[in-house]
Amino acid sequence: MKYQTRKKAILLLADGTIFHGKAVGDKEGTAFGEACFNTGMTGYQEIFTDPSYYGQIMVTTNAHIGNYGANNEEVESDSVKISGLVCKNFSYNYSRPDADLSLQEFLDKNNLLAISDVDTRALVGYIRDNGAMNAVISTDVDNIEELKKKLAEVPSMEGLELSSKVSTKEAYYYGDKDAKYKVSALDIGIKKNILRNLAKRDAYIKVFPYNATFEEMSSWNPDGYFISNGPGDPEPLHEAIASAKEMIKSDKPLFGICLGHQVLALANGVSTYKMHNGHRGINHPVMNLVTGKGEITSQNHGFAINREEAEANADLEITHLHLNDNTVAGIKMKDKNVFSVQYHPEASPGPHDADYLFDQFFEMIQSTVN
Repeated sequence: MKYQTRKKAILLLADGTIFHGKAVGDKEGTAFGEACFNTGMTGYQEIFTDPSYYGQIMVTTNAHIGNYGANNEEVESDSVKISGLVCKNFSYNYSRPDADLSLQEFLDKNNLLAISDVDTRALVGYIRDNGAMNAVISTDVDNIEELKKKLAEVPSMEGLELSSKVSTKEAYYYGDKDAKYKVSALDIGIKKNILRNLAKRDAYIKVFPYNATFEEMSSWNPDGYFISNGPGDPEPLHEAIASAKEMIKSDKPLFGICLGHQVLALANGVSTYKMHNGHRGINHPVMNLVTGKGEITSQNHGFAINREEAEANADLEITHLHLNDNTVAGIKMKDKNVFSVQYHPEASPGPHDADYLFDQFFEMIQSTVN
């Protein structure tokens, strides 16, 4: 076993609080982003490559990260999307036949700065009490004042449009071109497993950039529309909101996930707000108000829709609630085949309790096509 030389590193929060650690590997550098935590015990590789995490420094509550290596297929996009990683224990060695490389090799390949040996229990407790905030991780431990100055210049996640950073630049197709159904998907940060879930239900998907117009998305004559997950604040996504309004008017089935759920709410006149520290993990309890059944869900969001406004909206019905804090986890339009959820039914990582939502979408498509 090779001894790892490890440089001192720090995590500096926007309020001046400092947590000490060590750099993973022999890497030096500095990375900025919003510090947030994920409570998942597995699935770190999928989390790191999820476009919804763009611009965030990921704090993992699981004590061991890297112990099962990395697999080239277990990615949700073409590269790592987090801006930095903070963990307690980083495993340089791994034990898993399916692994193609170590997590350190995977992170080095993506040029990501990671720090370990941080008291993540204390850090997560601090974020819970004080809220998600901007932070910097750095090996430049003797230059605190300069880091504070640079950190003060990093924009807040509130009001920040990030979909343009992760969306496809040009439309592309996914799935079997001879599939039974056609779906137009608006990519505001789409995960690969969403596309897999749509395709395996006999759909051929055309994926459009974040700023695509409804005219562009409808010219393909799809059987239904989909609005994806993604990073940042939904309110600056004016083009996506405008397209969503036209999708609703088209009377074709429409399904939104996560950021797509927020865009659908905004298209219906319901506002959104930045949460204290958000929901990020793979065991969040949700109540399906339609069936009365509970679901364990995968979640990753720092914004939510306004519950009071959703309840007061004559066109909307709240279908799901988050049981930890009673925030809105799902809505549907009363007189249209339009629905959305705040969580991730495609999981990856996470439980498959909400897999039925994809089936529900295709049942709607089937009823309108036939």
